[in-house]
Amino acid sequence: MSAVIDFLADPWQHLFMRRAFAVAVMCGVVSGVVGAHVVLRGMAFIGDAVSHSVFPGVAIAFVFHLNLVVGGAVAGLLTALAVAVFSQNRRLKEDTVIGVFFAAAFGLGIVILSTAPGYSGSLESFLFGQILGISDEDVLMVAVMGLVLLLLAAAVHKELVTVSLDRETARAAGLPVFALDIVLYALVTVTVVISLQAVGNILVLALLITPAACARLLTDRIGVMMTLAPVIGGLSAVTGLYLSYAFNLAAGGLIVLVVTAVFTVCWLFAPRHGLLMGRSRHGKDGETADRDDATRPKAPDERAPVGESAGE
Repeated sequence: MSAVIDFLADPWQHLFMRRAFAVAVMCGVVSGVVGAHVVLRGMAFIGDAVSHSVFPGVAIAFVFHLNLVVGGAVAGLLTALAVAVFSQNRRLKEDTVIGVFFAAAFGLGIVILSTAPGYSGSLESFLFGQILGISDEDVLMVAVMGLVLLLLAAAVHKELVTVSLDRETARAAGLPVFALDIVLYALVTVTVVISLQAVGNILVLALLITPAACARLLTDRIGVMMTLAPVIGGLSAVTGLYLSYAFNLAAGGLIVLVVTAVFTVCWLFAPRHGLLMGRSRHGKDGETADRDDATRPKAPDERAPVGESAGE
């Protein structure tokens, strides 16, 4: 028992681990809340697109020695706005427009970054995350931006859900669908930006989508899903950090692997929608139906000749 307590308490003796735990929990919670709306909308691709669309902004900030997070946020928001505008043409599906701007933004970032000599190693933390090297200013920034995101998500929760379930009904009800699209894209963009330091540009999609996907498997109620997703995201981030500290492995990768393991368990054993539990329930329902058929009184065979009985 004492060994377990020592294992749990030891990382908290280090300032860099306390900072990492704070940022991991905040990113996990915010990503879970915003990711739940993304999963409901069926637009997981937007997370990947936004995580790559911040690249040119980061590249410009790097070349001109500006703040990388601010540069990424501006580029991501501009790309999200472009996607929202071009998606209004219903001739093109939303994922098509996202793919166009995702590729264009990433290509622009590569071109800009190629003008800076020796750039590859300098942006390693952007690509793979550097949660163990964050500063107090980073923690404060994530806390402030995360709180703003949660408040905004709570303020437009009902409207976002309505648009996600039925855009035409939402439009008929007088909701500003286009404005709500922009709000959701902005939420995703800022969530991706504040999570970059935790898991990096390459893995950020997992933190945004996977906890919400787990919650979607566990419940049919939107309110419960909105609660489960941030809990799963926060706990997975903390668990990944503990494993990283214990085995001296990459923190961002372990956080993603932990949340993916949780998803696998949910996919198999979720009470109603899990693969194995669904088969088990189906088998029990079949057995119950067979027993009911065996005990139910037999109806007369309609094919038997009139006036003929079983005893004749």
